[in-house]
Amino acid sequence: MNSRKLSIITGISYLIIFFAAIFANFVMLESLKQNPLETIRLNHMSVRLGIIAFLITVLFDVVVAWGLFGLYRKHQFTRLSTYFRLMHAAIMGVAVFALVLTLKLDSADEILYQVDVFEIIWLIGLFFFGAHLILLSNIIQKPKWIAAFLFIAGIMYMVDTTAHFLLPNYADFAGIFLALVAVPSILGEMAFTVWLLVKGERD
Repeated sequence: MNSRKLSIITGISYLIIFFAAIFANFVMLESLKQNPLETIRLNHMSVRLGIIAFLITVLFDVVVAWGLFGLYRKHQFTRLSTYFRLMHAAIMGVAVFALVLTLKLDSADEILYQVDVFEIIWLIGLFFFGAHLILLSNIIQKPKWIAAFLFIAGIMYMVDTTAHFLLPNYADFAGIFLALVAVPSILGEMAFTVWLLVKGERD
């Protein structure tokens, strides 16, 4: 497969991850955290669809890892970067199991506990995802401004996960950490996606 086709496949996979993650996080997961019992009892199909959406992100994370490996296989850090992304995908897949368990619960506290378990495991996965982005920023090299945002996003993912586990009062700074992660991540990953689709690597 030539590099242009591989770039398009990787870019489309990124888009699928973005849209699936938006639904899973900001529709299903937020509803489950705000109204756990009501969501499970009256809107359980939304939870089921959200679980599938998370699984779709895992599936296409692996496709992206494969695509990036094919595009940049000659770089010395590509194999290591791929391993980190696959670790993130595997950990995310395990985390989703906690959400499946919520469908069988009838206590708000128990539901929220499983949501907490999901988010803790997910945070661990994001630590490795951050390492992947740091390496990817070195691998792609161009455009340099996209590489810079990917590098910053990778650092922020790792810092955020570390802060979750080290700071007893993390909740007091949650909004700040969210912004520090979200801004470079959205700018870097979305820009990289567009670049892959519009220009991308060529043979």
